[in-house]
Amino acid sequence: MNTITRRSMMLAGAALPLSAGLLSGCGGLIPQAPPSNLYTLSPKTIFTDTLPRVDWQLVVEEPFAAGGLDTHKIAIFTNPYEVKYYAEARWSERAPRMVQTLLVESFENTGKIVAVGRQSVGLRSDFNIKGELREFQAELKDGSSLPDAHVSLQVKLVAQPRQQIVAAATFSQRVKAKNATVLGVVAAFDEALGYVLRETVQWTLMTAKKPAA
Repeated sequence: MNTITRRSMMLAGAALPLSAGLLSGCGGLIPQAPPSNLYTLSPKTIFTDTLPRVDWQLVVEEPFAAGGLDTHKIAIFTNPYEVKYYAEARWSERAPRMVQTLLVESFENTGKIVAVGRQSVGLRSDFNIKGELREFQAELKDGSSLPDAHVSLQVKLVAQPRQQIVAAATFSQRVKAKNATVLGVVAAFDEALGYVLRETVQWTLMTAKKPAA
């Protein structure tokens, strides 16, 4: 499992157990103090030895996410019908933006691609990755004291400039937290997202083929 990146923006503070009031309802019934801890996750740095070197450029678009996940808050589902959040913790960026950032960094870490970036950098790409962040939450099932981190990313590889979808795939992973503290849950997220990042990068580099001139 990757070591969690705790950037300078993270404030020191002890993680409290789930039972000690970490959750806040999305309905606003429980007063919530300003978050005291910011968390971020780590990009992938290790990939299969057979990863090809490619001669094309890539834009990673920010993935779409439903409203309950398109937030800085760390979501947890305790039943299928309600989303709650850890009250004294948040991601350093909105979840879809953070995933985009980590995907770009993971592609760069391969050393196998000419150029990769966000749309905002003005990169003239050969391919775009469009994604949908379908799952990005902790899940605490009945009878369990430890939540799972559940991450699922559906991606489409789009050839430019024709905007033609040439391939699509979904990558998902669940990892059970080793303890019920926020840091334990974040560590499980880091491992689950790490798997999704690695598989997305490897699939993209092995799948995209630049047309012959």
